[in-house]
Amino acid sequence: MVKYPPHKNKAPLNRTIRLSQKEITKFSKELVYLDKKTSAKQIKNRILNQDIFEVVDLLPQNFVDLLFIDPPYNISKKFNLVSFKEMEIKKYEEWLDSWLKKIIKTLKSTASVYICGDWNSSSAILNIAGRYLKVRNRITWEREKGRGSKKNWKNCNEDIWFFTVSDKYNFNPDAVKIRRKVLAPYKDENGKPKDWIKSKIKNYRDTYSSNTWTDISVPFWSMPENTDHPTQKPEKLLAKIILASSSKNDIIFDPFLGSGTSAVVAKKLERNFVGVEMDKYYCCLAQKRLLNAAKDKRIQGYEDGVFWERNTLREQIKSHKSIR
Repeated sequence: MVKYPPHKNKAPLNRTIRLSQKEITKFSKELVYLDKKTSAKQIKNRILNQDIFEVVDLLPQNFVDLLFIDPPYNISKKFNLVSFKEMEIKKYEEWLDSWLKKIIKTLKSTASVYICGDWNSSSAILNIAGRYLKVRNRITWEREKGRGSKKNWKNCNEDIWFFTVSDKYNFNPDAVKIRRKVLAPYKDENGKPKDWIKSKIKNYRDTYSSNTWTDISVPFWSMPENTDHPTQKPEKLLAKIILASSSKNDIIFDPFLGSGTSAVVAKKLERNFVGVEMDKYYCCLAQKRLLNAAKDKRIQGYEDGVFWERNTLREQIKSHKSIR
């Protein structure tokens, strides 16, 4: 069954990706349904339109280089046809454990794992994943979106726990540098820029990325990557993870694919992917985004091999155009 999320007519500048019935029919034919054990070759760069509980025992062993998991957080949320209900934290831990312990077999010994959560689910993720994996770090990213609360602090950050299977893993810090504006452009004794880049418009410094990310914009209606999925992750966020913890031609596995951001970014960055998503509409959205990614490999906020601070890349481009 395919159900369209409710939406109004698009405003002229609204670039949200949506599907026609013709597109749903077309993209539905490209989806995979597993009823027996499979090989990595058979599912590479494919989307499995099933519940992770249906397919986890049918997946091959030791084929994943990077596991990205964005599970339902421990809050009540509706995802098109499916609703997730908030539960007592121990019950949520049991739910996490019920599928995570089975996914572990799919990982290579050198694999990295990133699991997303909010303040109310973060501790459960650490408790459960820490049973099977080595904890490396906790990334906190600023999610500046949504209304405030009269009875609590406005929640505008989320966590991403970084784990590895072993002490041998892939990490590429030079691939995820951030280009920041230089506020105090120091020079050496010869008058040359000291650890910064001189520009006609602005002065910039390329710095190593920390575990606090404030340069991420949550997809919204005027961004070409935006969809109707209620918890869509930004392409820029996935690009940081994929570039840092994988190499070209590696396999990225996402058991809660949603509208397909991890698969889309994997394709743009010349990686392979396998995605599992139970809602057919979201699967078809992902297929459409993958088709678009084959024509346009741009990732908003990522240019010339570096990540730019929020809004500064557009500012730099506009300034360059104005002086031509």
